[in-house]
Order: sequence, then C-alpha cells, then structure tokens
Amino acid sequence: MLIENPHLIATAATIGDVDQSQIRNFSIIAHIDHGKSTLADRILENTGAISAREMQQQLLDSMDLEREKGITIKAQAVRLNFTTADDEHFELNLIDTPGHVDFAYEVSRALAACEGAILVVDATQGIQAQTLANVYQALDMDLKLIPVVNKIDLPSAEPERVALELVDVIGFDADEVLFVSAKTGEGIEEILKAIVDRIPPPAGDADAPLRALVFDAKYDSFKGVLVYVRVIDGVLNNRQPLRLMEQERRFEPVEYGYFSPTLTTDVKLQAGQVGYVATGLKGVQDSRVGDTVTTERDGAVEPLIGYQSAKPMVFAGLYPTDPDQYPELREALERLTLNDASLHWQPETSAALGFGFRCGFLGLLHMEIIQERLEREFGLELIATAPSVGYEVTRTNGHELLIDSPAEMPASNEVTEIREPWVKLSVTVPARYIGAVMGLIDERRGEFDQLDYLDHAEDEGDSRVLATFNVPLGEVLVEFYDQLKSRTQGYAALDYQLAPYRAAKVQKLEILVNGDPVDALSTIVPAEHATRQGRALVSSLKKLIPRQLFDVPIQAAVGGRIVSRETVRALRKNVLAKCYGGDVSRKRKLLEKQKAGKKRMKMLGSVEVPQEAFMAVLKLRD
Repeated sequence: MLIENPHLIATAATIGDVDQSQIRNFSIIAHIDHGKSTLADRILENTGAISAREMQQQLLDSMDLEREKGITIKAQAVRLNFTTADDEHFELNLIDTPGHVDFAYEVSRALAACEGAILVVDATQGIQAQTLANVYQALDMDLKLIPVVNKIDLPSAEPERVALELVDVIGFDADEVLFVSAKTGEGIEEILKAIVDRIPPPAGDADAPLRALVFDAKYDSFKGVLVYVRVIDGVLNNRQPLRLMEQERRFEPVEYGYFSPTLTTDVKLQAGQVGYVATGLKGVQDSRVGDTVTTERDGAVEPLIGYQSAKPMVFAGLYPTDPDQYPELREALERLTLNDASLHWQPETSAALGFGFRCGFLGLLHMEIIQERLEREFGLELIATAPSVGYEVTRTNGHELLIDSPAEMPASNEVTEIREPWVKLSVTVPARYIGAVMGLIDERRGEFDQLDYLDHAEDEGDSRVLATFNVPLGEVLVEFYDQLKSRTQGYAALDYQLAPYRAAKVQKLEILVNGDPVDALSTIVPAEHATRQGRALVSSLKKLIPRQLFDVPIQAAVGGRIVSRETVRALRKNVLAKCYGGDVSRKRKLLEKQKAGKKRMKMLGSVEVPQEAFMAVLKLRD
C-alpha cells in the first residue's frame, strides 16, 4: 500500500522555462540489491511522472537482460516535475545507476552529470564494499550526499544500527540520515524535500556559448545517433547547426527532448538541464561519450573535461560460428560501443576459429552481458574464448609490450620480465568467516592488507568487518566470487579496484591438437601450476573432442616442452569382417592398406574443436 502524499502536487506536463535555481540533478547510488531501482519507482510515482496504470516494477530497467537478472546494467535518466506545499516548482533530473562492480564506469558517468546523490543502504545488511566505493567516487566529484536507510519494513531490519554505521564509518551527521521503505513508499516525501533542500542547483552560465556534455548515446534507426547530454553552459534551441568538438563532426539536429522516462520532444534545453539530441548522424563512430556539443557558429573554444577512458581488465575473443556473419558482428560491436564506452575491441584472426575480434571488458559479468546482448539484439551465434588479463612484457631487446592474448606472448628465451595486474579487494563479511576468506586469498596467491570492524555485535562472530587484500587479477577471474560466497554462506560482499602491476612468474600453456597449436585454447598460468593445469586441461579435452577416423593426439606444452599427452583413439572399421580364414597375407594386406589410409587422413584431415573445449579452460581449478 503506497502512502499518500498530501503535501505534493505533481504533474507530468512540462513546466516551461525553469529558473536554474529550481533545477536539481541527482543520482541514486548503492551496493547491488539495496533497492535503487525500487526507490526510483516510488519517486516516479510520487511525482506523478508515471500513472498507476503505466507503473511496473523496476520501470527504468528497460532491457530484457536487466529484468531477467534483476540488476541494473545501463544508467537511465528521467525528468520529474515537483511542486512543494509552498507552491514552489522544481525540475528534478534523476539518473538511476547500476550497483555491480563491473558497471562502476556507468556510475562515474552518471555522477559527472549531477550535483548530488542519494546513497541507499539496506537496513538488514548495512554498509557493504560497493557502498564505500560509490561514496569515495561521489566525494571525489564534490557531490552532496543524502544518506538513506532502505527496507525498514523488513522484520530483520536494524535501521538504527545501520544509521550508526553511516555516522561512524562515513562521517554523516545523525540527523542527516533518512529512513524509508521503497517497497511501501514510506519516507519518499522526506527524500523529495531533502533533494530540494540539500542538493545545490547546477552552476553554469546561460548566456555563455553552448557546452553540453555527452554522458551516454544510443542508435535510433529513424533519428540516427541520439546523444544524451547535460547542458553545462548556454542553451540548445532553434535547430541551429551543432558540432561535436572532439570528433570535429558537424550536424543539424533532428530534435531535442528529455526523458519522462520515454523520449519526449521539447523546443529547447537550457543550462543545467538533462536531455537528448537526435543528431541524424548515421555513422556510430561519429559520436563518443565524453564529447562536448557546441554551436557551429560562435561556439565554445574549450571543450569540457569529459571522462577518463575506462581501462579494460578482462580480454576474450569473440568469433561468429558462421564466418559469413563477421561483417554483422563488426557492425554490432560498433553499435554497442556507442552505448557502452567501456567496451574495447579490435580485429584478430585465429587459426582454429577464423576471423573475429579481441574484446576488452571491465569484468566477467560485463563480458557475459555483452555476449548476451550481441546474441539477442543482433541475432548472432558466437564462440567466446577463455578470458585472460593483460600482461606487461619486457623483451630481451628492451622493448615493452602489453599482451592481452596468450597467442601474442613471446617465447620464454625472448623475455626479460613479465608483470601481471593486481587488484585491491575489499570484502565485507561477518567476523566468523574471516578465516575462510583468508584461506581463499592464500590459495589465489593474494596477500592480506588490513582489517577494520564496521560494528561491534554482542557476539563477536556476528560483528561485520571490512578486510582488504591484494590479489593478482588473473586469480579473481575464474570462480573466485562463487568460492567466496560458498565459503561465507553467501554473506560476503566484494568490491575491487585496479592496483599497480607486479613482476610475475607465469608461463604460456599451449595446447596442440593433432600436432597443430590451437591458439584459442592457449592460456597463461603461474609457473608452479603449469604442469598440473596442463595435465588437467588435456584430460578434459580428451573427453570433449569427438573421435575421428584416425588417432588424434592432444598435447600440452610449456616453453616448447611437452608436459602432458592424451590420445583420442580412432573409430576403427573392421576390414577383416568378411575374411573367414584363408591365407594370412590377405588379412595383412588389408590391414596395411587401412593403416596407410589412416596415415594419409591424419595428414590431410582437420579436427573440429567444439565450444565446450574452450570453456574447459575455465574449469582448470576443478
């Protein structure tokens, strides 16, 4: 049952020209599953942006994938018109953000378009690792934070304890903390009042030359590239010719508008407002997130700072199962890059898989989402190689290389030093599980950094701690999160940040099928584990590669030395089936003829490696 709000008069209609002091731009940030999207739903309802008939759960999570997985993937913007009891009109621009660590780049882009943020914390779980990461990100941008304790309606909620955590750990004043239930609507009125009272209006000169920051973009078949902008200075109106300063691309806009939350056309966008511009551009490479839109005539001289490029952490190859779909895969990646600036890709060729692309992702979930979007939205069938991290390599001639594919790793006698990326892991967990977490970190070649208590429960084992560790990124990729959840009975929460590279003792593990190296199955592993993992991988591949009419040897090689071998035995036709005795030389002649045929087949035949074989690399730890 939603609580009625007698003090608010809401309307979905456009207010018209709004004084800049009446605009508020804000985001909702939180750890994953703490209720951001549900809180956004209640705010939309209470401001009248959505009627009861149009309302549905997680309204701003418009992608099918977001609804299926129950997570926010893309930041979404919406304009809300809000009138207070004193008859003051305000325009609120809300940007709902993802909570998963892989989509932190989406959060940073959303925060750059705002002056404040609502920090949501679950009343049953308290501060988590990603909560602190989002707080530090917002504080670095000088945003005003409104702390909100959500889910106070749950029987296990402890709002006072969580509020005390916000005061002790982050440093809020006790009277700043708001208590709400996004499910029932309790406390939404106080949040809206706090947005108006606490978050400052946008700065910017309405009379200066136009400067609008592109914080997102998408492709529309009818209107071309749509750029989502936050107008910093000046006004967008009169359909004047515009240009993108970084790309040096001129265009005449098709239309302007804002999000309500559907695209709604408007005659102009003024300083401080958030909206979109339909550019009419058909080339997706013509626009980039972080660019500055200005007028073609008498435009701005200096562009806005924009965004720091996201650095990919995980690399994998994507190949179409049908080679004829290669151009379609390229076009699909171009479209996704427009919408997701953190995706990096470049063409590559594999002897085993043909033509494809080497893609860089922010994490494994990001990789999974991109692959599913390519398959669903563009109708592609893909093969993905095992993910790897990027290594810095110093060759004997002094040249420095950045290797993101095992196939590019030079021979060991040409390498002076290899450095691998590390991450700083933050884990929040009840104190009784800290031993299990440290055991997992030790297995993954990690090292302990520090331990802080977030609260002090009566039973010391129930006290929640924030533990930080330094771990090689490659060790976090495969099954780390599953193992962490398993060993802590689901209580652990994880966040990580990229740390400096360190020298590593790693080797390239190469797989040969029928004497030919399969570059897509190659991987880089710690030197002390190379032999064991080579044997495990060869053993797995033997079960997965189908039998041929000739013997197929599968070998694992490290530094040019074979460390393991298995043979997939040939399917053998019984050529002696109709020989019921007689001279043995006839039988011998038939067997020799079969042997020669198999030898010729082995030289000319090709072995098809199934998709499951590439996934076997991920299961080495089993």
